[in-house]
Amino acid sequence: MKKHKGYFEIHAEACKTFGHPKRLMVITTLRDGEYTVSELSEETGIDTSNLSQHLHILRDKGLVTTRREGTKIYYSLSHPNIGKVLDLMSDFLEQKIAEDHSILNSGEE
Repeated sequence: MKKHKGYFEIHAEACKTFGHPKRLMVITTLRDGEYTVSELSEETGIDTSNLSQHLHILRDKGLVTTRREGTKIYYSLSHPNIGKVLDLMSDFLEQKIAEDHSILNSGEE
């Protein structure tokens, strides 16, 4: 099935959302379940004001959802396949690093 140009624009925007180390930390942490901002801040070491900005972006792009319970707002991944995206990229990176390391070491005598 041929994809429309708009599909690739949406795809690129979603990929850009993964392009920040702190957002990757948040997504990785949320794989374990729901967290409040303060819990995420403690878990990731990201200060709450900066974390809130990243959560806003992740929510705006549809990667995380929220649930309110009393005064607390809980964040979670919007779809389990988001974690699979990270797994696939990690597999690729680990293979690439191993190949690069092997190439670098092959010149040593």
